[in-house]
Amino acid sequence: MEEDLFTTPLDALHRELGARMVPFAGYAMPLQYQLGIMKEHLHCRAAAGLFDVSHMGQVQLWPLSGNVADAAKALETLVPVDVLGLKPGRQRYGLFTNDDGGILDDLMIANRGDHLLLVVNAACKADDIAHMKAHLSETCRIEVLDRALLALQGPEAGQVLEAIAPEAKSMRFMDVADLSINGIDCTVSRSGYTGEDGFEISVANEDTMSLAKTLLQHNSVEPIGLGARDSLRLEAGLCLYGNDIDTGTTPNEAALTWAIQKVRRNGGDREGGFPGASRILGELTDGAPRRRVGLQPEGRAPVRTGAPVLDASGQQIGHVTSGVFGPTIEGPVAMGYVANDHSETGTEIQIEVRGKHLPAKVVDLPFITPGYKR
Repeated sequence: MEEDLFTTPLDALHRELGARMVPFAGYAMPLQYQLGIMKEHLHCRAAAGLFDVSHMGQVQLWPLSGNVADAAKALETLVPVDVLGLKPGRQRYGLFTNDDGGILDDLMIANRGDHLLLVVNAACKADDIAHMKAHLSETCRIEVLDRALLALQGPEAGQVLEAIAPEAKSMRFMDVADLSINGIDCTVSRSGYTGEDGFEISVANEDTMSLAKTLLQHNSVEPIGLGARDSLRLEAGLCLYGNDIDTGTTPNEAALTWAIQKVRRNGGDREGGFPGASRILGELTDGAPRRRVGLQPEGRAPVRTGAPVLDASGQQIGHVTSGVFGPTIEGPVAMGYVANDHSETGTEIQIEVRGKHLPAKVVDLPFITPGYKR
């Protein structure tokens, strides 16, 4: 029932804009607006789109010692990421892992100078917060923020934001800064989950409606829903937690080893020390039995989550974890897991759809050229 769902501070605006609302991670969220998923997707690739991602969790880790390095060291006991080496004003992608080397969640970690700011997935945030409280409370005060989060994404996002917050112009990919946007105090990162340049903007709940309306007044900006967010992130080769990664998937299988910096690897100054380190570091050396890859089906019919992936003889070698029609490339795009000996780019495979075996091949990710501002 919709009355049992949480709402974001922009709920009334979504409905005013004609959004089709759906349940997602316990929230009422816009699936699409009047443009429709296809046009919203293409608009974000060509200009700028505004996403409501307020359902995600925002958490601050305050070191009890007053030294942010102590919070970084504490967090490194839960993630295979170099947090200690993260400079103030910068953020990076991270993973919470479990004792078996599986992924509890993926998240963003920012160094704010005197504390760390984490953004976690909506469906996992209650478990993530409990996990941090259980393991970090002796070194950190864990503050869960009640703030909204907006994502402004697309090749024109920079000029849109710079017009009302000139300081944004100096920001590069993965920078984080406090900005005044049209007089509203915000914490802004130059990042997002579409493969395009853009910003994620943390804002007080009471200022969210005003900020969203200000951004939507720009001719380049259209509201974008969850439908286009999914196709955009899939074209960009980005994982959706619960589909492409989960507690039974290691970073090595998920092709996310780029998120494990040298200092945390075998022979590094802070080797291991995180949950599942023996398996994860072992797979860095010996490889994993399966791997997440891009899948390009022939024709125009999309393949869906769960579809079996088969080798040339019809034997199952994996499965699809995400699949849609990619509006940018005008064809179906998918990701999935295949046995390691079938994971090489160019390998011809088949995908089973309603009893039929559709020809496909393994391709490099992402499907589009990212537009991040380096």
